[in-house]
Amino acid sequence: MADRMCKGNYKGEIMTIKEKAECIVKDIKQETGTSPVQIFKDIAEKDYISMHGPEHHILDGASLLVAYKNAGGDIDIDQALDKLMAEGLRMPGAMCGLWGICGAITSIGAALSIIDGTGPLSTDGTWGDHMQFVSKAIGELGAVNGPRCCKRDAMIAFKNGIAYVNQHYGVTLQYESQKCEFTDRNEQCIKERCPFYE
Repeated sequence: MADRMCKGNYKGEIMTIKEKAECIVKDIKQETGTSPVQIFKDIAEKDYISMHGPEHHILDGASLLVAYKNAGGDIDIDQALDKLMAEGLRMPGAMCGLWGICGAITSIGAALSIIDGTGPLSTDGTWGDHMQFVSKAIGELGAVNGPRCCKRDAMIAFKNGIAYVNQHYGVTLQYESQKCEFTDRNEQCIKERCPFYE
């Protein structure tokens, strides 16, 4: 059913988060660019991606991984996306409000851990580097304040994640200053308080 639904050939059937994740992984492998933001936007336009929702916990990190691979990063993309999907599916929806940590930022953090092979016992410096990335990104997001917006949160995560990748991995991911294309779809848009509002 998920494959048929990825193509938009369905009539109001409800997709599970796992089915959405499978669609993301399938479709994102077709992307050829080195801008995680553009890859994100291409997939975010698909019918199966909601304005807000835990599918962003897979989509955001997957966009970074594919851009990294396309920029020349040394990674088994199939294995990396499978791992990212497994990690993203463990992250509950609404964790930004209920846990105090944004799923977009943790998705990018998971992608960095996959690139580096970082685990809880790592002593090579990547454990601390990833914590510093998360701290910087979450600090910027916290300064904006709520309510949540999965698209705004993704843009902040990408801005910081792309800078991290370009500094640490010897590849160049593309980043352009963003203007929001989703405000009309967000009933809780904070408008002028958002750094991407136009």
